[in-house]
Amino acid sequence: MTTPNDSAAVIVRDALGRLPVEAVVDAALIREALPVARVLGPAALSYVSAGGFRPADTGALAVEQLPAVHQDVRSLERMAGHEDAGEADLEEITSPAFVVREHGQVVAAAGYRAWPRRTAHIGVLTAPQARGRGLAQVTGSAAVTHALAVGLLPQWRARPPASRRVAAVLGFEELGSQLSVEFA
Repeated sequence: MTTPNDSAAVIVRDALGRLPVEAVVDAALIREALPVARVLGPAALSYVSAGGFRPADTGALAVEQLPAVHQDVRSLERMAGHEDAGEADLEEITSPAFVVREHGQVVAAAGYRAWPRRTAHIGVLTAPQARGRGLAQVTGSAAVTHALAVGLLPQWRARPPASRRVAAVLGFEELGSQLSVEFA
């Protein structure tokens, strides 16, 4: 379990320390124990090493780098909707955004947020009308390549089966699960 600071760690430890380990991914039990504003998950946590990574073939697709705060990435989030954008969490990335455009519009993007212990938390988002064509693999692959190049361990958090399949194609191995909680 990770928390943003030591005082939050004490609160979480006190509230959840008496629960069995398997209960810490039960959203209902967490809501009973802590003042929760939002819960994401549970979700599978997957990791990939440089040796296990299988980069996507970009084919004729051009992957462009944009600043994480670029308005075209925000437009993609609006197009994808609040729930999907929240899962991808591209607003929080610390890397560049790796994007694919169609007709000048960003239809897929990925990036990562650098976390403690040299972890790169990967986020990927594809516009609803562009899904199922491998764009998540291409943009996700670019983000993973960048993370590995700067010495980070890529982590993929996925709830939807399609996201879990993309991670597996890129060589990620599921090693656990996660429940993300924001306090009220």
